[in-house]
Amino acid sequence: MISDLNRIIEQVGKDKGIDKKVLIDALEQALLAAARKKYGPKQEIESKYNEEAGEIELFQFKTVVQEVKNPHTEIEFASARELDADVEIGDSLGTKIDLTEFGRIAAQTAKQVIIQKVKDAERENIFEDFKDRKGEVISGTVQRFERGSIIVNLGRAEAVIPQQELVPRETYKPGDRIRAYVLDVRKTPKGPQIILSRSNANFLVKLFEMEVPEVSEGIVKILNAAREPGSRAKIAVYSEDADVDPVGACVGMKGSRVQSVVQELRGEKIDIIPWSEDAASFVCNALAPAEISKVIIHQDTRSMEVIVEDDQLSLAIGRRGQNVRLAAKLTDWKIDIRSEAKTEKALPQLDAVASRGMEPVDKISGVGEKTALLLNAAGYLTVADLSQAAAEQLSKIEGIGAKKAEKLIEAAKAHFDAQQEKQ
Repeated sequence: MISDLNRIIEQVGKDKGIDKKVLIDALEQALLAAARKKYGPKQEIESKYNEEAGEIELFQFKTVVQEVKNPHTEIEFASARELDADVEIGDSLGTKIDLTEFGRIAAQTAKQVIIQKVKDAERENIFEDFKDRKGEVISGTVQRFERGSIIVNLGRAEAVIPQQELVPRETYKPGDRIRAYVLDVRKTPKGPQIILSRSNANFLVKLFEMEVPEVSEGIVKILNAAREPGSRAKIAVYSEDADVDPVGACVGMKGSRVQSVVQELRGEKIDIIPWSEDAASFVCNALAPAEISKVIIHQDTRSMEVIVEDDQLSLAIGRRGQNVRLAAKLTDWKIDIRSEAKTEKALPQLDAVASRGMEPVDKISGVGEKTALLLNAAGYLTVADLSQAAAEQLSKIEGIGAKKAEKLIEAAKAHFDAQQEKQ
């Protein structure tokens, strides 16, 4: 049934990138399974690949006895002597099975086992190839779409960019080239699952490593990054060499380096912030381009009150609170921005910030201390921040599910509207 396997094994091994030993083992196991299907599971049968003959050989072993009680497992001493003159009572004698006796069912069993073994070997090879590539940026081709996710063809393997790892408003069609960050590589019953991301902050970091030699060489370090994918990002940079300007290195001649990253991210604005060991200076840098008048630090709550001139307030806060939100994520400090001027009607603890819907989130009905801390840690510092949040992004915060995210946003909008009516 099977002959001249050497050529087949060499060809399949080359085409599929599978080790020759794995294929031989698959063939041996396949024929063994087929033999047991034909002769029964209680038979003592062994399979062995004969490389010289180019075939799989099956041997059935029987115990040599004086009187046969079970012909399936025993052989009479006289018959055994005809096959091997040196055999003795109690020996196990192996006889070669004629593979032409195998029927269609046995052959089909062999085929299925071989196919499965080859698939398993391919999957294991793919996992081994990609398991150490977590944290890299790889390229592929958009193959198809499944429930909002993109399936990417990487050549030997497929990867998936889940919907939550895509950048809002980015569109693709089958056949488009796409670059993404390898978020995770997992083993599943269906084979290795390669998870990619275009929204992860580390994708931004890796793109700068690829574009800026000083970063890839370790002279300039990106200490942190914060993104609102598709809109704006901030990165904190530091130079190990006093003669190298970290911001200038990342920007490049006439902005060439940062523009390459911006183009890959389809227009996402990127602020490059010089890192400072002094927390107040770092926060002031992160709030650029706004000019800061004064900073009051509260170490116990890891928060800062940042005082700015009236004309700098909207610049410091940013559109829909984006600038202060990203600065808080980048620096890991809670930032409360206040203006210097106060109106006669304003309460001592409120200022122009509150009049613009910038009250802290714990002012919203139903937001307790624990929830407020979770929101602040994620960069949602004010009522305005929360009212403009996307439920999908909010639900990613640990401890806040999809339903709670929607309720929080509705409550923030209601509070914001109520405050506006009072004014």
